[in-house]
This record gives sequence, C-alpha cells and structure tokens, in this order.
Amino acid sequence: MDKTALEAALRCVEVETEALSRVAEIVRLPEFRQAVDILASVPRIMTCASGSSGCAAKKFAHSLCCIERGAMFMPPSEAVHGGLGGIKGGDAMVMVSRGGKTVELLPIIDVCVKKGAKIIAVTENYDSPLARAADVILPLKIDTEGDSLNAMATASYVQTIGIFDALLCALIEVTGFTASMFGLIHPGGAVGERLNS
Repeated sequence: MDKTALEAALRCVEVETEALSRVAEIVRLPEFRQAVDILASVPRIMTCASGSSGCAAKKFAHSLCCIERGAMFMPPSEAVHGGLGGIKGGDAMVMVSRGGKTVELLPIIDVCVKKGAKIIAVTENYDSPLARAADVILPLKIDTEGDSLNAMATASYVQTIGIFDALLCALIEVTGFTASMFGLIHPGGAVGERLNS
C-alpha cells in the first residue's frame, strides 16, 4: 500500500469519526424522543431502504427483534410486490434515504400514507418526498463521505447505524427490556451462554 492509499484510509476514519460524533446532536432533538415513543408503542415495525442504507435498515430490524419489538426489514423490490401487506394502520415504517427521493421508495411512501402507518424518516433532505410524508424526521448531518470520490456510503452509513443504535439503547430503557428476557430469545453463542449461566 502506498502513501496515498494510507492517507485515504486515515482520512476516511477521521470523516467517519466526525459523522458519528454528530449523532449526539441528533439524539438531543425532540424528534428523537418522538421516534422512541412511536417505536415503543406500535404493534409492528417495518424498515425499508436501498443499497447501503438498506443494510443499515436490515440490521436495525434485527436489533429491534432482539429487544422483542416486532420488526422486519422489507426490501423495496419485495415491498412493491405484495410485501406492504405486512404493514397496517398504526404500525411504523422506518425509511432511510440520504436524499429522500430514492425512486424505489416513492410508491412505498404512498402506500404507507394511505394505510395510516407512521413514517420515521432518516434523511438530510427536508425538501423531499420522504421528508414531506414523514411523521418524524431524524436528520442526517453529513458534510462529506469518507472516500475521495465523495460517493461511497461511508460517513452516512456510520451515522445511520449510530442513530439506530441510539434508538435501540433508548428503547431498552423505555420498554424495560432485561438481560433475562434477552437470554430467553438468545440461547445461542457466547452471549447466550453468558446470559443463561
């Protein structure tokens, strides 16, 4: 690896560290508390996004299941082919799109609005179809991505994961979820062994 590549790697770490540090600002917003209240009270939660945002949304759905909040990740391609039958009025849809106008998400937004599902949007574009339809907006605050092309979902991905992890930790407290409850649903691996010993 040459010096240029090393410098690029280090710059990426610095940019991502800055992006993650900004999550504290987002957590202090009233919208964050609103999102926690919604996610703690709705019967079902669906997450949906494309690309790297989809990877973050899928991980969040799994994390929500780990604290016994009924959640599932719905790929946009499955959502528009019947998968949206899994969301009802009064449920919550968590959608991620940095620009807020990802084409694959537009029909999904429309269905959620028509069905009366609450939309929690993670986006930096308040003037977008996603933001305009959302009940709650959790803002991404990204100056630049970590790569030299400013095109890869690096800083934005890390910040999205940070927001979702913060929601998860708040929900553990709000819902009273305990280690013994987690032990019941997580019997496998080292975590299961520790929780159930």
